Amino acid sequence: MWTRIFLEVLRRGIRTGHLTLTLPDGATHLIGPGDGPDVAITVHDPDFPRKFIFAPEVALGEAYVDGRITLAGDDIESFLTFAIRNGRGRKLPFPLGALGYLRKRTRSWTIWNHVGVSRRNVAHHYDLSGELYDLFLDETKQYTCAYFRRPEMTLEEAQAAKMAHIGAKLLIKPGMRVLDIGCGFGTLAIALARDHGAQVLGVTLSKVQLAEARRRAAAAGLSGQVEFRLQDYRAVPEVFDRVVSVGMMEHVGLPHLGTFFRRVSELMTPDGVALIHYIGRWSPPDVISPWFNKYIFPGAYCPTISEAMRVVEKTGMILSDLEVWRGHYERTLQEWLIRFDRNINRVRALYDERFIRMWRYYLQSAELSFSEAHLVIHQLQLAKGRTTVPGTRDYLYPATNA
Repeated sequence: MWTRIFLEVLRRGIRTGHLTLTLPDGATHLIGPGDGPDVAITVHDPDFPRKFIFAPEVALGEAYVDGRITLAGDDIESFLTFAIRNGRGRKLPFPLGALGYLRKRTRSWTIWNHVGVSRRNVAHHYDLSGELYDLFLDETKQYTCAYFRRPEMTLEEAQAAKMAHIGAKLLIKPGMRVLDIGCGFGTLAIALARDHGAQVLGVTLSKVQLAEARRRAAAAGLSGQVEFRLQDYRAVPEVFDRVVSVGMMEHVGLPHLGTFFRRVSELMTPDGVALIHYIGRWSPPDVISPWFNKYIFPGAYCPTISEAMRVVEKTGMILSDLEVWRGHYERTLQEWLIRFDRNINRVRALYDERFIRMWRYYLQSAELSFSEAHLVIHQLQLAKGRTTVPGTRDYLYPATNA
């Protein structure tokens, strides 16, 4: 029964591309009009059709990672492109569509990332082997979107450009106190201290990141200018001239957006400026893939501008600049996957084949979530005072203003 329903769902749902599907009984089915990606899947698990009907994204991800389905040529990119394009704009009949929307919205409001949960979520992803990140990140070890101001930039150059761009937007003067919420491996905090003369505090919930950040600050000779703590941003007692957060707000969760932005406002002086850089979406509000939420980023949520601004407006802070990055994160993720594959034998010395399949599936699906789906990068520049930030963007590009 489940196989029959599964095949009928595929025949109705595949509107582009061509699927060659081989089932456990050896039967092969050709499905789709053939005007897009061609993919071939072999199903080894007789129970896969039932699992797919009830939770398609989780079922696909789990089956690939566990080896219960195999892809021709192990071509994850074509497979996921095919899946995303056929899932785009799909409308289910009433009441299934209404129930699906209600389930998604309910799920978004059940992501309660209080302090204890936040620590567990961070440890799940970021407290893996520190060596793993060395094998796919660039030498700056920034695990966030790079900024390819010029197409020919290397990943290292694009990450440096990102830090310079953020530093310029923060309008830092020497001696200013800066808070970096979710400081990662500490590279941005160190750059703001080194390049702008700031006194920087970085906070993280990852013990692996904390140790690396402190090591990097010491190596740069900046331990007296940069401090790193294992601390939740909600527990920081000081007040700062500038606040920056890069790639952290996605982990706050929709119910805590108000708390996040209120704390950003409370942590700033009256003439303070904040720069909040996060993964958002240009589509209506939606949850992230349930497979991602289960295996990669527990508790994550990528807000729309409307969701973010609904709470920013209540803090009294001014949205002084909004920037939307398109094309930058997919390029960053492509570079990460290339480096991961280049170092695959060293990865095997750390983790088993199942982890490798999971990580490659994660990097590839993340890239396609930007290039084929609805994700973008949002940068919100927020100010306490009306005139703290200049009225034009000329200050960002002084070399072109002569």
